[in-house]
Amino acid sequence: MRKIRFVAPLRPPVSSAAFADVSDRLPEREGDFGKIKTVRANAMSWEGGGGTPPPVRKPPPPSRAAAGSLAFTYRYSIDSHRNSMEGWVMGKLALHALRAVLVVVLAGTVFVQALMVWALATDPEDGSLPLTPLRLITILGMVSVQVALVCVWRLVTMVRRKTVFSHAAFRYVDGVIGAIVAAALVWFAVTALNAPGQSDDPGVTVIMGGVGVAILGVALIVLVLRMLLAQAVTRDAEAAQMQAELDEVI
Repeated sequence: MRKIRFVAPLRPPVSSAAFADVSDRLPEREGDFGKIKTVRANAMSWEGGGGTPPPVRKPPPPSRAAAGSLAFTYRYSIDSHRNSMEGWVMGKLALHALRAVLVVVLAGTVFVQALMVWALATDPEDGSLPLTPLRLITILGMVSVQVALVCVWRLVTMVRRKTVFSHAAFRYVDGVIGAIVAAALVWFAVTALNAPGQSDDPGVTVIMGGVGVAILGVALIVLVLRMLLAQAVTRDAEAAQMQAELDEVI
């Protein structure tokens, strides 16, 4: 049998210029291959639990001028935030008007208490209504109103001094909540004492019970406002800390 020989085709000759170009690019290609091998080896070792993760490039720090402008912007926003909470919401006129209302209501409660005490001393019961218990409950109800008025007065003073966003304000808010709950209990006591005399018309007793529930609803509203005050105190403390840090930067 005859043997068939396969002869490879002849390649065209490479010019000297092309050979020089390839020889010049060879080190660059070898360097790129070396970088790829290094990155792949680091990634495989990091995924397998060995070695250290690849380094993370951090952005360059901002320039001094950029940092100063950013700090000024933050400081201006913090100042406007605190001024809106403390100075612009309630003006001096509103504070004086609220104080005048508190004084008038407090004087009215004292006048009602004086009338109840005078009635206890001079006006005997006729047997139709339990006047003595009702008068005593009225005096206690006026005391709860007076406690709430004093606590609100203290809160108004703290607003004027721009110290209301502090932990010291919580005790006065708690005093208002306790006074409202006490007033609701006093009203329920009045409703219970008045119920036997309203046996022919029980709708009056139901209405009075609804008024007591509404008073408790006011206490719940004040409790929600207390939660908002707690959040405002936290935000104010964070704003003061951030402003102090920005003052150090500037």
